[in-house]
Amino acid sequence: MSLFDVLADLEGNDDLHLGRLLVLLKAFSGRDGSDTVEGLTKLAKLDFLLRYPVFLERALPKRGANPASAHVQEHERKSVESAMVRFRYGPWDFRYRRFLNLLVARGLATVTTERRTIHIGLTAPGHTVADRLSQDDANQDVLRRAKLLKRYLDLSATKLMKFIYDTFPEIGTLRLGAEITHEH
Repeated sequence: MSLFDVLADLEGNDDLHLGRLLVLLKAFSGRDGSDTVEGLTKLAKLDFLLRYPVFLERALPKRGANPASAHVQEHERKSVESAMVRFRYGPWDFRYRRFLNLLVARGLATVTTERRTIHIGLTAPGHTVADRLSQDDANQDVLRRAKLLKRYLDLSATKLMKFIYDTFPEIGTLRLGAEITHEH
């Protein structure tokens, strides 16, 4: 199996994405575990920064944080995954609705609607799984970065979207399907 095949398999592995989202939701769940992420757009923008830590590193100074706190590894700077593809709504993977449906179907997340905004939270079993994932050494970078997102980028969906487009103007000018590189 080639490296390309391995990477394609990883990208297609829903559990990898679901685990990352559980850790992210856990970081945003508050002390008592009842807080939610307001809106699919906010979740997608936060996950963009979590999934592509080179972009998080670039964003942190704009929010008064040390970029080194993202702990971006050298292999993350050069990997195929460090480039993001522009989807219809910017750095947004079209699979988020499916990912949420899978989390809800597995009893790990809740999705409720208040007015026109969905609220995404964790169930008790979702918290348990997120805790186990957060304790795994392999997920420490994801956990650390999710906490950074909570601390420095817990903005409304609209403000977060504006922040991302202001911080990464190249995202809005690319053709659909074009690669968004992390070099600036």
